[in-house]
Amino acid sequence: MPSTTRTVNVGLIGLGTVGGGVARVIARHHDEYLSAYGIDLRLKMASALEPERAAELGIAPEAFTTDWHDVVADPEIDIVIELIGGDHPATEIFESAIAAGKHVVSANKALLGRRIDYLGSLAAQAGVQIRCEAAAGGGIPIVNALEHALVANGMLTIAGILNGTTNYILSRMASEGLDFDDVLADAQRLGYAEADPTADVDGFDAASKVAILSSIAFHTRVTTDDVYMQGIRNVSAADIEQAREMGYCIKLLGIARKTAEGIDARVHPTMIPADHMLAGVSGAMNAVFAVGDAVGETMFYGAGAGSFPTASAVVGDVLELANGIASGIDLGPEPEPFPRTAPIRSIEELETRYYIRLSVVDRVGALAPVVAAFADAGVSISAINQLRDGDGTTCSVVFLTHTARERDVQRVCSALEALDEVASVASVIRIEDVDAWSEGAEENE
Repeated sequence: MPSTTRTVNVGLIGLGTVGGGVARVIARHHDEYLSAYGIDLRLKMASALEPERAAELGIAPEAFTTDWHDVVADPEIDIVIELIGGDHPATEIFESAIAAGKHVVSANKALLGRRIDYLGSLAAQAGVQIRCEAAAGGGIPIVNALEHALVANGMLTIAGILNGTTNYILSRMASEGLDFDDVLADAQRLGYAEADPTADVDGFDAASKVAILSSIAFHTRVTTDDVYMQGIRNVSAADIEQAREMGYCIKLLGIARKTAEGIDARVHPTMIPADHMLAGVSGAMNAVFAVGDAVGETMFYGAGAGSFPTASAVVGDVLELANGIASGIDLGPEPEPFPRTAPIRSIEELETRYYIRLSVVDRVGALAPVVAAFADAGVSISAINQLRDGDGTTCSVVFLTHTARERDVQRVCSALEALDEVASVASVIRIEDVDAWSEGAEENE
């Protein structure tokens, strides 16, 4: 057995789904960590609002408090795990723990996506570290890969399915032919979606992860507010069926690319080829497709949420810190956060192909002004398909474009909405050029 310098004490704030998983993982594997790594990892104190939750997890009364201040004030605690989420009191927990000289491990993507520059600077000045593997991919070890295994590369693209709830919804819509509202209601009943699903279905959760991963991959500051967001509420069963007929599938993707004009960071429903690796990721699973200039294309697959998968990432971060602490190694301070070294490219500059589904008045000549609107905006149409639906007064018509600029497509949509012949612009979905993700990668000899 490796020699152990001393016990490493952990304070856990939050005993919800993930916090409960962390407490169980630490207890279950304590002896293994000790024998294999020489780390005597102890849950010294836990904090939550419900004492009965601590009892349920087997946490002794003397190791529990309802006041998180007790955790960060305990001089014997080396590492604080923050798992309550949100901005407050999470921000204050970070500030207090860092001021007390404690390392912080967190899965709080919403806070880190917006304030890692501030919190990282505090940690650097205090000589402690922040670890956030679980905030970016749940159980997928993508942060570790970007910071270690792929560090030799200039990263070109990070693209992925970063939210299990939306992937579950889209997967069921595709397999069962159901519409969004029906699947969402069932997902909420089954526990796959929150009672308030806004952060998931409107793209905020995925955008926070894109911000974190972009900052690490491209060595420049990207915040959640920099990431373009569009959710899946307007995706219909008809859109999914049309995508299938064209050889595509629809996924909510988080995409970040390093371009000559700056960082392209966005979250939106996307059509990708049905034979692409990401297209095969179904249910509540997540995947991250990472492209480096030397390694080329790689993909990391796994559970992006849930008690034990997320706990795996949290405890992994804890063990990395604990290894140095137990051995008496100076871990060094958190590196200063990356400054903004590259501009954020506006979504209006995006150039790709588009799928646009309209509800059009069903009468002779109705398409003429519609087609003219595309021409007036300089957007070239590659195909038109009238669907077999409608109520006798309107029908659905799908337009596919050649490569067009986003701002021009937005002009088209505004013009279409003003036409008497158009009842609604029902859906606009970008068709991603996945080959562009690998532009700049070296040829493999």
